[in-house]
Amino acid sequence: MSPEPPGGGAVTEISWRASWLTTAAATCAAAAVVAAVAAGRWELVVFAAPLLGVLCSLGRQRPVPAVTVHGWPAVQRCFESEQVTVGVDARADDGSVVTVRCAAVPGMELIAGEHGTVTVGADRWGRYPVRATVGVAGRGGLLVGTGTVDAAEVCVFPVAAPHPTPIPRTELLDRLGTHLTRHIGPGVEYADIRPYIPGDQLRAVNWPVSARRGALHVTERLTDRAADVVVLVDTHPQPPGPASVATERTARGAVQVVQSALRYGDRAGLVTLGGGATRWLGADIGQRQFYRILDTVLGGVGAFETAAGTLAPRPAVPVGAIIIGFSTMLDTEFALALIDLRKRGHPVVAVDVLEGCPVDGEHDALVERMWSLQRSFMYRDMATVGVDIVGWPATATLDQALAPAPDRRRGARR
Repeated sequence: MSPEPPGGGAVTEISWRASWLTTAAATCAAAAVVAAVAAGRWELVVFAAPLLGVLCSLGRQRPVPAVTVHGWPAVQRCFESEQVTVGVDARADDGSVVTVRCAAVPGMELIAGEHGTVTVGADRWGRYPVRATVGVAGRGGLLVGTGTVDAAEVCVFPVAAPHPTPIPRTELLDRLGTHLTRHIGPGVEYADIRPYIPGDQLRAVNWPVSARRGALHVTERLTDRAADVVVLVDTHPQPPGPASVATERTARGAVQVVQSALRYGDRAGLVTLGGGATRWLGADIGQRQFYRILDTVLGGVGAFETAAGTLAPRPAVPVGAIIIGFSTMLDTEFALALIDLRKRGHPVVAVDVLEGCPVDGEHDALVERMWSLQRSFMYRDMATVGVDIVGWPATATLDQALAPAPDRRRGARR
């Protein structure tokens, strides 16, 4: 016996047509009437009278049933190449028997199971609906209806590379963390030795050095601080060709940065620009934040906020947060959003996921050369206003792409 589905569900729009019973009755009645007319014998119509009565009773039958399809859970989540189980059940409001058949959408694998369950999975990240086709009889079996509805949704999360991604070298927040800085404070890394000052903790006294020099000296250590990392994802429509293919790494790069930041105890947030609306999720810590960010990347139902405009909302970016953007850098609005964040005082690094020329197909070598020059000019102009752009070729990992980012700390040597 199948488990009891939760309340609610999707009401299916049913398309009704004549059943095989109605077709057979109409065919037999028509044959009897044609035979009576052809033979000139009206009494043959008696054979068609019961069948015509059945057809005339169609308008007096009870109303056609409404079918509600339940999927439990309504939203199922998994990672790439994983399989999850989704239950699908359909019921009519008048108790009629409803048949359910689930079909897989392109890119998703579906295996029918027992008790109204299906096992689904996908090799690529994205949102996949579990599409159910229902069949039900109505009006005493004279009509048969079919309808298709998305009973549930499976969110397949991208699998990020396990490599830790470095954050840009900049001034970090005065908050205890795991990133080693050059500031003096509580920590384990040696910095210097200085004479004792009243108020210093006794546990910081270096007794061997104090004995040699005949006065108290303390050991100074470098402090570890935390960071706020906000990832910007470009969701503007991309032209077909290499630019659309390059967006595959946009989601993977964003997930890898968030995963690395949360693993080191930093706060991570997300802002998606483009696609008609700006979605953002405030910076936070913990595993729950990781899955909330994954839901926001895929545009699923979650706790994210929405905002109008083409710039990152101020509540979405904490003071002193590090901005890492992923884009093909083909949309001017995304570049203006990066410049605006830099003007607010945030260190900004943009990762260019587009490799080579965006023009698809065969073209002159001069076109690719001119594109490379234009790209280098853009890198230089953006760096002039403080926005650093690094290329991410397909042959390199994300941590290798972020390594050449310049040092933006105050007083650092360029």
